[in-house]
Amino acid sequence: MYEKSKQLYERAQKFIPGGVNSPVRAFKAVGGTPVFFEKANGAILYDADGNEYIDYVTSWGPMILGHAYPPVINAVKKAAENSTSFGAPTELEIELAELIIKMVPGIDKIRMVNSGTEACMSAIRVARGFTGRNKIIKFEGCYHGHGDSFLIKAGSGALTFGTPSSPGVTKGTAEDTLTASYNDLEDVKRLFDENKGEIAALIIEPVPGNMGCILPNEGFLEGLRELCTKEGTVLIFDEVMTGFRLARGGAQEVYGVEADLTTFGKIIGAGLPVGAYGGKEEIMNVVSPTGPVYQAGTLSGNPLAMSAGLALLSELNDNPKIYEELDLKTTHLEEWLHRVFKHHEIPHTMNRLGSMLGIFFCEEKVTDFSTATQTNQEMFKFFFHGMLERGIYLPPSAYESLFLSNALTQEHIDKTVAAADEVAELMAEHFN
Repeated sequence: MYEKSKQLYERAQKFIPGGVNSPVRAFKAVGGTPVFFEKANGAILYDADGNEYIDYVTSWGPMILGHAYPPVINAVKKAAENSTSFGAPTELEIELAELIIKMVPGIDKIRMVNSGTEACMSAIRVARGFTGRNKIIKFEGCYHGHGDSFLIKAGSGALTFGTPSSPGVTKGTAEDTLTASYNDLEDVKRLFDENKGEIAALIIEPVPGNMGCILPNEGFLEGLRELCTKEGTVLIFDEVMTGFRLARGGAQEVYGVEADLTTFGKIIGAGLPVGAYGGKEEIMNVVSPTGPVYQAGTLSGNPLAMSAGLALLSELNDNPKIYEELDLKTTHLEEWLHRVFKHHEIPHTMNRLGSMLGIFFCEEKVTDFSTATQTNQEMFKFFFHGMLERGIYLPPSAYESLFLSNALTQEHIDKTVAAADEVAELMAEHFN
């Protein structure tokens, strides 16, 4: 079933560390051979062996309208005819900046970069330059890319592989990174009290998707906003996953809390390599060449990414019903999966917001890093491979959110539920 994928993986390991260019792709968390893909269309993926899968990863979020979305493909083709890169300004950059600022609350100015990691690294540097302080607060299980400051008790691949800190991160960097428990406002207050006047920024995924999907408790984000305002600390929302997915204005629109800086990732390029950070004018004005905080990139504002992003975000901006449709589809999937697991007496809990869905094989409510790690990883491995064999592609880690696309049909969801019913029956036999 996966013969060509196996051959490709063996070949890749000779030339690429671990055979992959991002760790979670290696399937170490679930076992087996990584699936190598050749193409995708709408909600369907096609692997190198000719197998088809219903996609619940959507390139980790950006394919919100499905793969090979015609307006995006046409925009990229048109842009490529004029050149794939200039290393110089284009009008496309202005148009995308204007659109993002129109859609997201609290952004006055924005700078394009090349990835979500780069956006978060840059936002931290800007916050330090703006405040003249060194320390930052991040949260256990939240993942902001592989920048040194963020690999302290991180989520995503770092959590999957059990390496919350990474060799190569200096002691000084670690000392400047303070870690709090998500959804624990008192823990955050303690860090502020113990580091009075030293904290430049607090960075958070408002809705974490890198330890599964976890929702903020009522008043938590509002409390962070109040504390940061009081302490003169820059509040950074990492909306690499939630931006333009939960709503036109991301989590900030959903919860009515404005950050000082916001970071974005691949969705603003419809899946192409791109990122951005933006926020209040007085903060963004410290960025070079206006201010002294240096940040640059030859490929920043790349015309292919800008064209793709304009096509995708324009559709999301002009058609708000997309979010209603996605919410209904994800609600339907969640409800039926719950019935399936309950019927087969599989311990589980699920978290959902919009088109993000977290599945945990434990009975305890999952609200933070500690409770997320209670999920039964052996059950998840069994479930993952059972679904994969039935043509359903889930994130290959127990600590990742599912992302639905609006290309999913009722038939796709029904097929997913039917597959889950078969796998859950086998799980009940295997684990009970």
